[in-house]
Amino acid sequence: MVKCVSQLSIIKDNYSGIVGKGAMLALTAMLTACSSNSVQTQSDDLEHRHNKQARHDHHKEDDHVKVASTRTATQINFSLFNKAAMVKDPKVVSCTLVNGDAAYCAKFVVKYLPEDLDIGPFCPSSLDREGGIWEWDGRKSGLYRVDGAFFQMLAEQGYTFYDEKGRVYITDFADKKSPHEHSCINVAVDKEVEITMLIPTEPVIADASSKLGVVDKVGMTLSGVPIFSDAPSVQQTGHIPVLDTCAGHVDPGGWYHYHGTATDMASVYEHEGVHAECHLAQDSSALFGYAFDGIGIYGSHDENGRLPTDLDTCHGHLGYVQGKQEKVYHYHATEDFPNLPPCLSGVVARNNFSTTAETGVGAVKNKGSQTMAEHPDEPDGQRRRMQGDQSEPRGEGFPPGFEEAAQTLGVSVDELFQALNDAGGPNADIGQVAKVLGISEEALTAALPQPPQR
Repeated sequence: MVKCVSQLSIIKDNYSGIVGKGAMLALTAMLTACSSNSVQTQSDDLEHRHNKQARHDHHKEDDHVKVASTRTATQINFSLFNKAAMVKDPKVVSCTLVNGDAAYCAKFVVKYLPEDLDIGPFCPSSLDREGGIWEWDGRKSGLYRVDGAFFQMLAEQGYTFYDEKGRVYITDFADKKSPHEHSCINVAVDKEVEITMLIPTEPVIADASSKLGVVDKVGMTLSGVPIFSDAPSVQQTGHIPVLDTCAGHVDPGGWYHYHGTATDMASVYEHEGVHAECHLAQDSSALFGYAFDGIGIYGSHDENGRLPTDLDTCHGHLGYVQGKQEKVYHYHATEDFPNLPPCLSGVVARNNFSTTAETGVGAVKNKGSQTMAEHPDEPDGQRRRMQGDQSEPRGEGFPPGFEEAAQTLGVSVDELFQALNDAGGPNADIGQVAKVLGISEEALTAALPQPPQR
């Protein structure tokens, strides 16, 4: 119990911006969760302190994590986060989880890019230069350094990204549409953009895990950068929003985010045989950030430098982590790419991600248009979430003409994208999409942009 009080005193210092009854309730909830486990973990703590080969609970299930309680101890510590990324000090606020439960969340308002973070390279200007990285999912699939050899391989498969002089077609989709069938996307940052994120302070394990699809919200890094799942396939969009060597790039809204565990890219490059290097300090056992369900995301190895063998389908397990004396449920990265959890075991908060950008993920658009990020509790969005689908339609990587098609059909971009994605993505059943949208197949076929030429 003394240990729990000591940990809570640290957290209390980090919650100095909270006053009144709300703060007391939040700290009381944390104290309850901590004290309930203090007695049973004392023997485990002793073994953990004195035995570097500490055993780990085997925690693998066929489809989802099972724990003794649906709630897990508070993991978030504000002192670990990068102050250079914050617009204002983080604080604890009341929030509502997607299952309807009242909860407390850590609220972060961050900049388009942390002041102390260098990014790039992204698209190379020509075939004789090196850019970032990309996971190709066509023939000869795998993780590649984006260079002349990579682009020439794509050209052999019908995707040409350069002219006769070897100059790469580069487009800023936030500024204009590409005049080319295939182009390398290199969006400029918007220094005015701010991002607001909510992460539950006390994780709640869901009845069923929620699969992360294309450009779904994963979480936030300690450095203050949002984390998203797989980037869009070139075979679907025709274009490459190249990632830098730390697995990040700029959203169409002008803000930087990751599609991989940046602090453990060295393990990926060694495993995949890719000649690249992330400039960030690499630590395969370190805490990278927190998922949007409040659960920590760590590197591919455990605290003793070993690969965990008891991970569940979301790459999580109950075990020891650096800086904690008790076992906690947490996620691990993998040595292959993308090295992020493929699903979330916990429940996320409603309205947990928004930006001040006018386009892209989480945008609050002008001229009266609305996005799913603004109104996630409208009937369809609420229905999907109560069924365990905590994802949202995404705006990143749409091919040219997609927004115009949605406007012609009288539906939102998000509705059109979701219908196509649910019906099979690149190989969508047009009849099914038309039925979902309540339009004719002829109208849908006529409005949709032509697929990328191969």
